[in-house]
Amino acid sequence: MIDMNSFYASVEQAHNPDLKGKAIAIAGNPKERRGIIVTSSYEARHKGIYTTMNVGEALRKCPELILLPPDFQKYRVASKAMFTILRSYTQLIEPVSIDEGYLDITQIASTRHPIEIAKEIQMRIFHELDLPCSIGIAPNKFLAKTASDMKKPMGISILRKRDVPEKLWPLPVIEMHGVGESTAKKLATHKINTIGELANIEEYIIRQALGKNGIRLRMRANGEDSREVDPNSIYETKSVGNSTTLPIDETELEELEKTFLKLAGKVAERLDAKKLSGSTISIQIRDADWHNHSKSKTFQNPVYNKDVIYEEAVKLFHKSWDGAPIRLLGITVSNVMDRKQSVEQLSIFNFEDFAKQEPIYEVIDEIEKKFGKGAIQRGIEISKSSYASKTSFSKDFLEDLKDN
Repeated sequence: MIDMNSFYASVEQAHNPDLKGKAIAIAGNPKERRGIIVTSSYEARHKGIYTTMNVGEALRKCPELILLPPDFQKYRVASKAMFTILRSYTQLIEPVSIDEGYLDITQIASTRHPIEIAKEIQMRIFHELDLPCSIGIAPNKFLAKTASDMKKPMGISILRKRDVPEKLWPLPVIEMHGVGESTAKKLATHKINTIGELANIEEYIIRQALGKNGIRLRMRANGEDSREVDPNSIYETKSVGNSTTLPIDETELEELEKTFLKLAGKVAERLDAKKLSGSTISIQIRDADWHNHSKSKTFQNPVYNKDVIYEEAVKLFHKSWDGAPIRLLGITVSNVMDRKQSVEQLSIFNFEDFAKQEPIYEVIDEIEKKFGKGAIQRGIEISKSSYASKTSFSKDFLEDLKDN
């Protein structure tokens, strides 16, 4: 696993050497509450600055902090250059975000030691791009990801399966990759507080607590992960979403519904640009105390229309909102598929739409009887390339990698 260190901030320092050695942070608009720290340099982190910290609080803690707006195009160029270097070693690469990816070096490791390969990759990225990275070496993806977090910046760590009881089991379960705050709280109710306790819990107990995900986490806690490095994963879009941080802690229902309308429009635009539809709509709510809530609904037929997305998102919101001030809202359409491949299920609610098209199908049948099957088809869709075709910035970089 290659994990770039403080990527956005490091790219800014590489472009402007005067920023090196200084506390810098990438943030949104400092004049609004969108001014939240996205990432910061290690110099800033040493002074207590962390991701998601409010800009005002960050400046009070570190008055000399240099705030920079995000330059996404600059980061995409750097990401593409980094993955180009990785591809000079192997094509078995699975990018997982703009600044990290898995490499399967099994074939080249037969002639060179993995540590030698890792050192060379790390030095090339540093000398050619002026960017630091950490590398985790392990027999599977979970352990490689865990190892990449062990030494930052510019670290190289090896984590073997036999090392798991000594190095991972004593750690709090919240430090395990794949375990968030909510999952950690659920595990705590079953007296599972360390990774070791998770690894050794009876299977039926963890299944009752977390279902299939619990079984998967228990396997990871034992160092087991059968997932292969999948280069084709960059061609898969699993969800399309959009979220926004509100300028103030909002309590006015009308303003919140207006925000949902804008979000639904952006999600629908992105779905339309990619000719996708999805069967599940989810909303994300973050209140003023930074508590996250989500609610979702799955439909029989895939959806992509702005009005439908908005209407269902608002319904979900009304069911879950208790009137507390809202800091952030988001909408995601998941379980997406190509619209051409989606098949509507005929029901009492949509059979009339099909009935209206029946005369058209009869005409098509007559033409095909005379001129042959496929003589008449639906209009050809002309693909459009625009910013909307990108599901979100975190996935935009994938479009660059598909060109290689």
